[in-house]
Amino acid sequence: MDVRTMCLGILSLGEASGYEIKKMLEGPLGSFFDASFGSIYPALAQLTDQGLLAMSEQAQDKRPDKKVYKITQKGRLALAEALLDKPSRDRVRSDFLASILFADLLAPRELAERLDERLAFHRAMLERLEKYRTDAAEWGTPELTAGMRFVTDYGVAIHRAALDFIEQNRHVIEAASMLRRGQAAD
Repeated sequence: MDVRTMCLGILSLGEASGYEIKKMLEGPLGSFFDASFGSIYPALAQLTDQGLLAMSEQAQDKRPDKKVYKITQKGRLALAEALLDKPSRDRVRSDFLASILFADLLAPRELAERLDERLAFHRAMLERLEKYRTDAAEWGTPELTAGMRFVTDYGVAIHRAALDFIEQNRHVIEAASMLRRGQAAD
C-alpha cells in the first residue's frame, strides 16, 4: 500500500492533520508501515488537489494555522477502489537480521548486546501494542474497529514470536560465535 492510500485510510477514520497522521504511523501502525513527513505532506497535497480530501485551516495561538484534512466522498470511493487491489507480499528489511547473518564476525560480547537490545525492542513494542489493543484514544479515534483490533493483535503476535524465538535460540548463535572466535584465535 502506498502512502496516499494509507492517508486516505487513516482519514476514513476521522479528520486529522499531517502531524496526527504521522503520529498514528509511528504508533499503532509503526510495526508494519513507515512514512516520513517528506512523503505524507506531498501525498496530502496531491489528494487535496485531486478532490479526494478537503483541507481546512484551524487557528492556533502563537503558531501557524493547523491544516486539518477530511476525506471526501470521492476520496472514500478511491480508497474502496484501492483496497480492491491485491496486497503485494510483505517485505521484511531488518538491519538486525543482516548483522546477525555475520554473527561469527562479531565479538561474543557485541553479539550478546545486539541480542539483548533486540529483546528490549520487542518487549517495548509489546508493551506499546497492549495499549492500542484496548484504548481507542491511543489510536486517536472514538472507538476501535475490528480492523484495528486485528492489526494490533497481529503486531503483538509478531513481536511475541520474535521475542520467544530469540530467547529460545540465542544460545545457538552465541555458541557458534564463541566457537568461531576460538578457532580464529588458534
